[in-house]
Amino acid sequence: MQKGKIHSVESMGLVDGPGIRTVLFFQGCKLRCRYCHNPDTWNVEGGKEMCVDEVMQMLRRYKPYYGTQGGVTCSGGEPLLQIDFLTELFRACKQEGISTCLDTAGYGNGMYDTLLQYTDFVILDIKHYDTTEYHHLTGGEISIPETFLREVQKKEIPLWIRHVVVPYLTDSMAHIQKLGAYIKPIKNVQKIELLPYHTLGVEKYHVMGIPYTLEQIPSMAKETVAQLQLVIDNMNFA
Repeated sequence: MQKGKIHSVESMGLVDGPGIRTVLFFQGCKLRCRYCHNPDTWNVEGGKEMCVDEVMQMLRRYKPYYGTQGGVTCSGGEPLLQIDFLTELFRACKQEGISTCLDTAGYGNGMYDTLLQYTDFVILDIKHYDTTEYHHLTGGEISIPETFLREVQKKEIPLWIRHVVVPYLTDSMAHIQKLGAYIKPIKNVQKIELLPYHTLGVEKYHVMGIPYTLEQIPSMAKETVAQLQLVIDNMNFA
């Protein structure tokens, strides 16, 4: 029986996939996104250890609330770093008729085929479309999520795209237009959602003694994000 490290659980999430969903936040992430608001999820050795049976017992309690659209969403951190546990959990969910959604930055270690057989839905956080800027923003390599994205497209899994809009970094009209051009060839995209950068996690950095490189950047104005969202929505992705 596989065991995983879980940072926290949201019993009834309304924004992380279709319908009402139980959201499991996995422990561990290799990226160091400059705007990350959960640095306490980085260390894969943290969190609470749970086996698949324990998680399934919890999901069965909430199953009556899922209706025809809801289910479980595994988020993070980066759930792909615990792919064996994640795969076994999704397999168990499918056996009991519970919809599975993977909320990820696509930053795993490969070997996604079996997992994706049990994945109904993917929410992919696209950090950036440019190789250099991706590394500057996250410390990672863009080829890793692009490999994951190719596998999702091969399986023809329904996909939501998310992108964080940060003042002075990803908030220009030119950036959003290039983002749209990057997304356009991607198959099975059902929704593109721009998320406003916020500073709610900054205090965690102070408490944990981690330098925060966006200290002087204000929260993103929601009105501006709404205007940029209209730009994305008006692009022809057919």
